[in-house]
Amino acid sequence: MTDTRHRLLEMGYKNPILLLHPLGGYTKADDVPLSWRMKQHEKVLEDGVLDPETTVVSIFPSPMHYAGPTEVQWHAKARINAGANFYIVGRDPAGMGHPIEKRDLYDADHGKRVLSMAPGLERLNILPFRVAAYDKTQGKMAFFDPSRAHDFLFISGTKMRALAKNKENPPDGFMCPGGWKVLVKYYDSLTPSTTEGSMKPFRLRQMYDEDTPYDWEEHI
Repeated sequence: MTDTRHRLLEMGYKNPILLLHPLGGYTKADDVPLSWRMKQHEKVLEDGVLDPETTVVSIFPSPMHYAGPTEVQWHAKARINAGANFYIVGRDPAGMGHPIEKRDLYDADHGKRVLSMAPGLERLNILPFRVAAYDKTQGKMAFFDPSRAHDFLFISGTKMRALAKNKENPPDGFMCPGGWKVLVKYYDSLTPSTTEGSMKPFRLRQMYDEDTPYDWEEHI
């Protein structure tokens, strides 16, 4: 989004406004819930990754169907109704794994190809986005350069979640510190505390011991 704003400024637009439009409907069970993602977006703005003065944050009230080319068109057309003039599309934005083979069902650039020929999108300017990865020489995310592929580190969403769950930090510059702390805190919230773990067996024993009266209301 930051790079896109720079591109629009170079094209002559005086004050491009970015629309940060996270999905608000249901997603996969292992995805980070919307409330926590919104906390991350707040940190992205607070840490200055995106400028609050030129960024509008709004929830896109749609579920994720992982419907491939059909869903790519729905996401793009819905953004027209939200007032967008440009739409950024990068790697496979709505795909899924193959049901039998160990590969993705759609090509990584299928979204760009579909939107370039989809009817009804004449009012929307499609902005293909190049592949980005962590550049170890710069210590930040950058566009992938095949001529020095060994300098880049690809950290998938699965890998990122695994790091957060294990309380391991990603390389400096991979994500804004505030946003990363929110992600770690979310996974911490999924881990039962020692107190909760010790109380459950006790309560279950009391629940099924008819000879031992127990005042649940008092202890609640």
